[in-house]
Amino acid sequence: MGQLRVRNLGKAYKRYVRKRGRALEWLGARPQHELRWVLRDISFDVESGEAVGIVGANGAGKSTLLKIIAGTTQATSGSCEVAGTLSALLELGLGFHPEFTGRQNVYMAGSIRGFTSEQTRGLMGDIEAFAEIGDYIDQPLRTYSSGMHVRLAFAVVTAVRPDILIVDEALSVGDTYFSHKSFDRIRRFREQGTTLLFVSHNPGAVKTLCDRAILLDEGQMLRDDAPDAVLDYYNARIAVQQADSAIRETERETGRVVTRSGSNAAHVEKVELLSRDKAVRALRSGDPATIRLEIAVDQPLPELTVGILLRDRLGNDVFGTNTFHCNAPMRDLAAGRRIAVEFVIDSMRLGIGSFSLTTALHTGESHVAANYDWWDRALVFQVVKGEGPTVIGVCNLPVSVSWGDANLPEAVRPGGSNG
Repeated sequence: MGQLRVRNLGKAYKRYVRKRGRALEWLGARPQHELRWVLRDISFDVESGEAVGIVGANGAGKSTLLKIIAGTTQATSGSCEVAGTLSALLELGLGFHPEFTGRQNVYMAGSIRGFTSEQTRGLMGDIEAFAEIGDYIDQPLRTYSSGMHVRLAFAVVTAVRPDILIVDEALSVGDTYFSHKSFDRIRRFREQGTTLLFVSHNPGAVKTLCDRAILLDEGQMLRDDAPDAVLDYYNARIAVQQADSAIRETERETGRVVTRSGSNAAHVEKVELLSRDKAVRALRSGDPATIRLEIAVDQPLPELTVGILLRDRLGNDVFGTNTFHCNAPMRDLAAGRRIAVEFVIDSMRLGIGSFSLTTALHTGESHVAANYDWWDRALVFQVVKGEGPTVIGVCNLPVSVSWGDANLPEAVRPGGSNG
């Protein structure tokens, strides 16, 4: 259970050139519309217990795809087979009535999902506890904030663990506390075998929750691969701003796929990780480090920003900065010039593990404005245990431990006002 089979799925909407075109068709006239395809020939499988992220720019067709899978929108062509119970959190408050109270909407949503009133009544306590909206449960939905909407909607949709759970960016609304709480429930569902389809513009969430990612662009499926590879490719696509920009993927000797994109107005020739003036690929946690880039300028540039990004082995962003944010500008560069830039880190406080370095050359504060050279995984390095206590995670924060007697009066505690 919890399987999906999507085959050659397509969705088109009718676009009428004239306002009266629809009425003319009703009267038997020849077609007055043209089809606007928002999805074309989408095919993929999702196995039971698998988590798949759907990524892409706004208007790529992500929400339409999920609506077809959830059964709230009908496909124009192709097929979608769903095996198992399905719960979907799509548009905020979808199916809720603003004049009904939260409690009434819960009963209505339960009825739509096939629950009896008695079953919904049995779940109501858990729904109220998870949503944490207090007395608002008996107030009209129109009085709710957007965050309260999503709290109640998520609590209802996940009141019973489904075979398939669909979440469409809804968790970006509301407070951080509830977002963490919701992601924790999703993780527990995953551990229990729930299949997940997840749309998000947060790459960290996709990398953490999903086994695979599917990239949609203008209604077509461009890539179905590991989240790290898909998001790197997506990042390269959206960074391409000039006509002569191109995405280049090369396979290195190690078999790693490296994504590189940009206009080549400037490019990185060499990347080095230095520790105590020596080029290294492994260093101790807490050691000083310098990231050195050698850059060739191929076209005259009024401005150049150099950026670095460290990622862990799962592809999650750990740390990034650039010369723009460090207030270290480089301007008026002539073609043919070769320059070097160093990012000096007094103490590389990373946790034990493998990390990668991505470099970026662009203008302004972000590579999206004008991308000259985005080089993903330009360098991979290892961090081993350094001095101090053993830590887990991707960072190694300085920490000290002290003990005290919790039963002492405040006046005589260390640092108290007993003098």
